[in-house]
Amino acid sequence: MGEGKGSSLVHLLVIVLSLTAFGFAIAAERRRSVGVLHKDDATNGTYCVYHSDVATGYGVGAFLFLLTSESLLMGVTKCMCFGTPLVPGGNRAWTIIYFLSSWMTFLVAEACLIAGAKKNAYHTQYRNYLRADNFSCDALRKGVFIAGAVFVAATMILNVYYYMYFAKATTQPARKTNLGSSTAGKTGRV
Repeated sequence: MGEGKGSSLVHLLVIVLSLTAFGFAIAAERRRSVGVLHKDDATNGTYCVYHSDVATGYGVGAFLFLLTSESLLMGVTKCMCFGTPLVPGGNRAWTIIYFLSSWMTFLVAEACLIAGAKKNAYHTQYRNYLRADNFSCDALRKGVFIAGAVFVAATMILNVYYYMYFAKATTQPARKTNLGSSTAGKTGRV
């Protein structure tokens, strides 16, 4: 890392992995499973027929790409706790703020993606109801994967800023205070 900018390769990998996760989350939202209610005349039972379940795979893919991006960045920066200490100052403060913010958005994004994938994979198979009027097919609520995608984008932006300030805080020289001119505590002897 030179000049406090950080590695361009790390920046590029974090952005590419996050954008891939964002794309998968959008694709998962567009391909959510929707069930259609059908009645079996032979058994007088009601059941749901679902179209393709590809959204679950997209949701898990988005989860894994975002996890890889976060793991890469935390591995490079050693999770900010291990390795080169941060120099006190504004860059250290911003590093800590972006670190905590990126972890919060990361956890929300991962929760949205995995919960959406789980709920999308759950399908009501078969119910023996004589009255199908009150029966509806379970489906994932609209917007769960979109919420995940928004938090993926926020995580990406916060991670880029976190790494940028982390690089500045670890490469700048520490400021030394000059205590030689202080007269506090000195007594004058004649």
